[in-house]
Amino acid sequence: MDVNMPLLAASSLVAPAAESAFPWLSLIVLLPAAVALVMPLLPGDGSDPKWPRTLALATLAIDLGLMVFCFSRHFDGSSSDLQLVERVSWVPAMGLEWSLAADGLSTPLVLLSGLVTLLSVAASWNIKTKTRLYFALMLVQASAQGLVFLSQDFLLFFLAWELELVPVYLLIAIWGGKQRQYAATKFILYTATASLLILLSGLALAFSGDSFSFNLSDLASRSPGGTFGLLCYLGFLVGFGVKLPMFPLHTWLPDAHGEANAPVSMLLAGVLLKMGGYALLRFNVQMLPEVHLRLAPALIVLGIVNIVYGALNAFAQDNVKRRIACSSVSHMGFVLLGIGAVDALGISGAMLQMISHGLIAAAMFFVTGVFYERTKTLSIPNMGGLAKALPITFAFFLASSLASLALPGMSGFVSEITVFLGITANDDFTIGFRVIAIVLAAIGLVLTPVYLLSLCRRVFFGPRIPALAVVGDMRPRELFIGLTLLIPTLAIGFWPRLAIDVYEASTNALAQQLSATALVAMGRVTALG
Repeated sequence: MDVNMPLLAASSLVAPAAESAFPWLSLIVLLPAAVALVMPLLPGDGSDPKWPRTLALATLAIDLGLMVFCFSRHFDGSSSDLQLVERVSWVPAMGLEWSLAADGLSTPLVLLSGLVTLLSVAASWNIKTKTRLYFALMLVQASAQGLVFLSQDFLLFFLAWELELVPVYLLIAIWGGKQRQYAATKFILYTATASLLILLSGLALAFSGDSFSFNLSDLASRSPGGTFGLLCYLGFLVGFGVKLPMFPLHTWLPDAHGEANAPVSMLLAGVLLKMGGYALLRFNVQMLPEVHLRLAPALIVLGIVNIVYGALNAFAQDNVKRRIACSSVSHMGFVLLGIGAVDALGISGAMLQMISHGLIAAAMFFVTGVFYERTKTLSIPNMGGLAKALPITFAFFLASSLASLALPGMSGFVSEITVFLGITANDDFTIGFRVIAIVLAAIGLVLTPVYLLSLCRRVFFGPRIPALAVVGDMRPRELFIGLTLLIPTLAIGFWPRLAIDVYEASTNALAQQLSATALVAMGRVTALG
């Protein structure tokens, strides 16, 4: 860590920002939810998916267009300040504000959320039951996701965090598989219990200063330490760790993926898991830097456990989606590693891993849904020889698998190597700790090609099953969805600055805040000595 870093480096994280002249962020967040209210008024008897599907697709396409226009014209990636700030007093008696803003931590994840949600709706072409409710829930989910990433008021953030649980629960419970009620109930129990810890920790921080405040910038400026800060940090860590998911709080994920349909799995893997990583950066790192520095080695250990355990657990899965879900547990361990590295390179790697995994996992679950629609099974032993019947589907699944196993030229390689470099570059850790951490994490990199390529071999090149010999390959709509997910994966792999330029100023400022906090702590120790 650079001891010459200025002590006031963290000031850019809490600097006041000019309010936006036009409420772009409110429009982006509220548009899908507003259109969801119109769903019951659509013509027809509710069984025809045409109108709900078309309206949802058009709404999310417009919403993604607004995101691209807003951030390309009005967002400056070279600044770590909050931008496009919108603040309106909503419930003054509770201190609740409608407070939205964007920075480098939120902007790429908002764009990822918009893209994956749009493609998830496009992948829901064959939903035939309760179509109005299904697509209305998808639209509400889109609004809740955007609000989580853009909220600058803790209470507003928490309301959005809770709101996004409801559509996911219903989407699994109504349109899931045979064990959908069990999976949906397990999901809501885990996440609702975790939410209680988030609420308690946030309220404790809000009341901790000289004045009561829910504003995230105000909370970040307090940076409490000691036992109080430790308890808040652990509350946030467990609460957000469930969503990440972090071992041993991950067990809801394979069940949820195993029973959810492919579009909902795309949302779970592509967006919801990223909420956990984003919240750890926003709350644990930015608001509690002193405690984070103390617990950073523990986060690295937890990340290694995630990586190795998730990879080993994937071998035991005979269901395609459950195997990919365990792979997600493993890959999200790299996010914990990057956050635990506490330097700019490591935090940058964590952000890039969230973006990369969001695209790759969404692509893998989408292609899995494609051959499930043809074969009506996800059991690996009951599939075989599909490469000849589904050559294009096989090509897309293989490309997604290669991206997931961090093949050079794919975004997964860039993000994971950046995390490794972040750990090696931090000389605050002993050489022995760094070597052990890298060696153990590398085990996951070795195991990933084994379980993914063996999956490809068994599904596409195993003994041919006559009943699956003649099935239709990917249609133009499905090709478009697959390409829309894989092209950014390749683009970021060959030119990482496409993503890094959006968030680099914010991750650098976050690393400077940690460095300044470390210098202050060293000064205290020197004074006591």
